[in-house]
Amino acid sequence: MLIVAPLAALMIQLWISRTREFEADHTGAEITGNPYGLARALEKIDRGAKRLPMNVSPSMAHMFICQPLSAGQFLSSWFSTHPPIRERIERLIGRDFV
Repeated sequence: MLIVAPLAALMIQLWISRTREFEADHTGAEITGNPYGLARALEKIDRGAKRLPMNVSPSMAHMFICQPLSAGQFLSSWFSTHPPIRERIERLIGRDFV
C-alpha cells in the first residue's frame, strides 16, 4: 500500500492535468468561436517544438503548452502533464487530424 498509494495519487494528478488541458482548449474555442484557428495554432506550436528541441527541467515541464520532454517514449507519455497535440486537435475539431 505504501508504494501503490503514491503512484495512484500521481496518476490521478496527471489525469486531472490532462483533463484541464482539454477543457482549456474547449473553452478557448468557445470564446473565439473558431476551433480551427486554435487547432492551427496548436499545430504550429508542435512543429516549432519539434524543430527546436527544448532543454527543460522536468520540474518546469508543466509550464509549457506542449510536452517538452522526450515525447516519443512510451513510459513518458504515461507520466506527462500534457496530452499529445494530435489528440488535443482531434478533440478540438471533432475528427481525426491528418
